[in-house]
Amino acid sequence: MGEGSTDTPQGVGHGGGREASQFPPHHVPVLLKEAIDFLNVRRGGTYIDATVGLGGHSYEIAKRLGAPGHLIGLDKDPAALEKAGFRLQASGIQDWPTVTLLHRSFAEIADGQRPATIDGILADIGVSSLQLDDAARGFSFQADGPLDMRMDPQNEQTAEQVVNHLDERELADVIYEFGEERRSRRIARAIVRSRPIRSTKQLADVVSAAARSMKHERIHPATRTFQALRIFVNRELDDLKALLSAAPRILKPGGRVVVISFHSLEDRIVKDAFREGNMKDKYYRVLTKKPVTASEEESDRNPRARSAKLRAAEKV
Repeated sequence: MGEGSTDTPQGVGHGGGREASQFPPHHVPVLLKEAIDFLNVRRGGTYIDATVGLGGHSYEIAKRLGAPGHLIGLDKDPAALEKAGFRLQASGIQDWPTVTLLHRSFAEIADGQRPATIDGILADIGVSSLQLDDAARGFSFQADGPLDMRMDPQNEQTAEQVVNHLDERELADVIYEFGEERRSRRIARAIVRSRPIRSTKQLADVVSAAARSMKHERIHPATRTFQALRIFVNRELDDLKALLSAAPRILKPGGRVVVISFHSLEDRIVKDAFREGNMKDKYYRVLTKKPVTASEEESDRNPRARSAKLRAAEKV
């Protein structure tokens, strides 16, 4: 499906479908109950899941929406949209909303939407399990694969191009700014000396040799560098700012925006946007004085939830 398409993949809409139990059991939406509670779904309303992924959060929203509600799901990744399309068929539930899935970045959330027409927005920011688990996508160093990291395969720039063509100073700046990696200059120097770098394992080995794990660190020494490259390739922070800027225009009074982020750079942007909307522009009531985090039980069950932070605001 093309960029900005208004088609719905796999015939999503009203009608039957497979039972929810047939969907991948390993896909566990983070902070599911908390996100749905803060979203406060109004039956028959219009909601946007700005990062539909495999449809876990969307499915719970749709169950509460019912007909004649409308759920709009956005995602950069056409593979995720295809899988979500199957999941969001009605699964035997008669009272099911209309579902529209769009191949679109959440930065374009307001495209085609009239002002003050949306009851709620949910955004689960970051990389999905579908992307991480596929070595061919190049997001993870857990298995060797090409240095790709594009959420949307139609984008031209890959992580391989960034690693092999940015000059040393630019590369160090990317690793420092988007990975918050203090050893960025040392890592960039090692990468430049090791070029060409073609695979995730090769890059992880180069970074590990240049910046070995410190005693107090629990993460792999290449984690921050991979995070930085992924964010840079996919323009994730710019897209998040665009989403947060557009949300107040399309939300109805009383409509809510809920954002789940996974590292401090994202959380800081969300926190600042909600605070400014509350204190300066007076269009938000902040619902979370502090970010909501996963319970110990959820973190044990789903390790990805450990770094998740949820913030919510309501348009007034």
